[in-house]
Amino acid sequence: MNVVRAWGVPVGAVLVASAVAAILLALLGAPPLEAVRALVGGAVGDSLALENTLVRSSPLLLIGLAVAVSFRCGIWNIGGEGQLYVGALAATAIATRAFGSAPPGVALPLALGAGMVAGALWGGLAAVLRVTRGVSEVLSTILLNFIAVLGVAYAVHGPLQEVVATYPQSDALAATARLPLLPGTLRIHAGLPFVFLLPFLLWLMLFRTAAGLRLRAVGLSPEAARYAGISTSRETVRVLLLSGGLAGLAGAIEVCGVTGRLFENLSPGYGFTAIAVALLARLHPIGVVPAALFFGALASGSGAMQRVAHVPSVTVQVVEALVILFSVGFALPRRGS
Repeated sequence: MNVVRAWGVPVGAVLVASAVAAILLALLGAPPLEAVRALVGGAVGDSLALENTLVRSSPLLLIGLAVAVSFRCGIWNIGGEGQLYVGALAATAIATRAFGSAPPGVALPLALGAGMVAGALWGGLAAVLRVTRGVSEVLSTILLNFIAVLGVAYAVHGPLQEVVATYPQSDALAATARLPLLPGTLRIHAGLPFVFLLPFLLWLMLFRTAAGLRLRAVGLSPEAARYAGISTSRETVRVLLLSGGLAGLAGAIEVCGVTGRLFENLSPGYGFTAIAVALLARLHPIGVVPAALFFGALASGSGAMQRVAHVPSVTVQVVEALVILFSVGFALPRRGS
């Protein structure tokens, strides 16, 4: 029964949200069936569409895991967007300035590692404010988002701007700092299989190790955890370092595997959509995989829906927001459950 509820509630939420979205489209004068066909075709209609969906799902999956693990500990990390940006910033700085001419096998691991460390430190800053000053992590992580986004804007207009100074963007990353494409694909980079392996590793950590037990104990009952000798402050720092590191890795992979350079508005809101991904997955690491794929398909197919069904872009955004709203609302565990 628990398995049915665990998977049935999110699936039911998606179906109800999709039905409401179809009604809304009909009321707005757009043909729902044609729009849905275009959406599905744009998401999985051919190999390139499927590759786009997988690539779009990658940052959602990583930041969804970051949100899920922090929420499991009772820590409301809303800073995935900012952690992604600082991860991308650190990876770009390493790849284009510090180790731009490093030999193969050196620049890429350093860039990815720098992104993960930068994201972890950005999350750790919120942890320090929470533990030492009592500042709510909800407030600090939201504000840190703005600082990170504006920091990237400053960097691509200043110290990291391309040498020719034509556009507000960094130089292209050297080939030695890029994630190679998998054979026979146009967009699937070598980091994608690792990204889809991470949920299973995180599941093992959460449910099969003492560290995961301590983390979940703090989330379930901080008072009981303290009585059992678990330091809630230490777990807060640990979980925000881990959460920030996952989001920072998402930013590093985005520049090393997808865009190839840093620029403003690198993320279309991955950090915020990932909160819906985690909640739809009911904070379960394995559940984050289908949830991220669903939102990745929605993002990938929305452009085709606009082109084929002639649905205005604003309407597409409204439909996406409706799906997120219904998904999150139905997927949240009921109080007392």
